[in-house]
Amino acid sequence: MNMSAHASLTADVVTRLTPQPIKSDPIDRILNAVRTHLGTEIAFASRYVENNEKELTHVDSDLDLPMGPGFRDPRENSYCWHIAEGRLPELIRDPADFPFTQDIAITHFLPVGCHLNTPLRLSDGTLYGSFCCLSRNPDRTMTERDVDVLRAFAALAVEQIEANVETDFRRERINARIDKLLEEKSLDIHQQPIHSIQTGKPVGVECLSRFPDAMMRSPDKWFDEAAEVGRGVELELLAVEVALANVDQMPAGFYVSVNASPEAIMSGKLAKILERAGKVDLVVEVTEHQQVNDFNALREALKPISKHARIAIDDVGSGYAGLRHLVDLSPDLLKLDMELTRDIHQDIARCALVGAMVRFAEAIGSKLIAEGIENEEEAAVLKRLGVEYGQGYHFAKPMPMADAIKHLMKKR
Repeated sequence: MNMSAHASLTADVVTRLTPQPIKSDPIDRILNAVRTHLGTEIAFASRYVENNEKELTHVDSDLDLPMGPGFRDPRENSYCWHIAEGRLPELIRDPADFPFTQDIAITHFLPVGCHLNTPLRLSDGTLYGSFCCLSRNPDRTMTERDVDVLRAFAALAVEQIEANVETDFRRERINARIDKLLEEKSLDIHQQPIHSIQTGKPVGVECLSRFPDAMMRSPDKWFDEAAEVGRGVELELLAVEVALANVDQMPAGFYVSVNASPEAIMSGKLAKILERAGKVDLVVEVTEHQQVNDFNALREALKPISKHARIAIDDVGSGYAGLRHLVDLSPDLLKLDMELTRDIHQDIARCALVGAMVRFAEAIGSKLIAEGIENEEEAAVLKRLGVEYGQGYHFAKPMPMADAIKHLMKKR
């Protein structure tokens, strides 16, 4: 090997190492198992990527190696590619047996001694990468049976890789949907009126997101998938921005409620959006669909928001917040989960629990809103128990803003 080739490879190693290696515990364990079984010094899995390069995705070794996960170099610089192309065998006991290896820089740089390698092919036949065990010294005790062992472990790795590929593909699809939504601004908002149970008159609306593929994917599914790829807050804040874009059209005397998760609230970005809405009667409903690990942090994050909006806790009775945490958050409104409302006229236990919640709300200075009221019987029982406000199909379905405004003005 000439010195310029050696220097070039060394420079490649230094410049191409990535600060965040790809991690996959199952494949790491598979590599360690096969390396230990075969008694080699190094085991790695790689994949072929753009620009005709090979990338190390997982490396198992007790040695201090000059390359690790994330390292890329031209695929022609590797044994792996030439083995996949049939120019080298899967078992190389000593590179000196194959003069062609002397032209591959890694032979002398590492150096390479005994080398066992099998291509990684996905179930559809696609060449994904390679699965390799090697040592720095030749080993003529290795046999084709050892290669069979390597292939068996490689098959286990392929199963995990295909699961990872499917996960990556799913994430790509989700991100593409969100990108398209943002680009086309195709998120719509419907308003569902909220009424006083005691008087029957409307008092405000809750803004509910509606997505272009509503027949196939519910709003909850959109938000869950966005959270799955780390874009939950981004989608939530978009929904709030769209909901408040025309909030000035809402007649005076009615409030507008928007939903926000604890994560969105603690991001610090929500308060700025609310501030831009101007002097409008706003309510922020803190959704209870995710665990809160630090209620003190949530309480602090609610302080700047409370300058622009009243605070409501959503789905009380089904979420994470105990009564003590409800007290600590000092909400203006408590929204009873619809499971407490449903068929309450036929359930003594629900009546007792809601009655207790009425007294609890009075004690902490909050008002109760019952969600999911479907019929007159449920509304009558909730009225008798002292629940202040109600929401559900009994009063009105979610509707576009223009229809919601007509409903509010007609019923006021």
